[in-house]
Amino acid sequence: MATYIISYDLIKTKDYPTLYEAIKSLGRWAKITESTWAITSDKTCSEVRDFILQYMDNDDRLFVVQSSGVGAWRNTKCSNEWLKNNL
Repeated sequence: MATYIISYDLIKTKDYPTLYEAIKSLGRWAKITESTWAITSDKTCSEVRDFILQYMDNDDRLFVVQSSGVGAWRNTKCSNEWLKNNL
């Protein structure tokens, strides 16, 4: 199981509830900032990207990267413990 960082920009149409539910369905999750999430999943990076793209428009931006396990943060929306245990 890998941990991925997902970051996005919704440009025109902003259906956040549908996107949030899609991200949450991928596995354990934490919302780090307004447009950044961390998830754990058995999927590959490309599979995570392709799955999320189904819930986005063509002009939206998406970035998915596998976590290396090392990180630093401040004032995240999620708990520090989730990040420590899952990155």
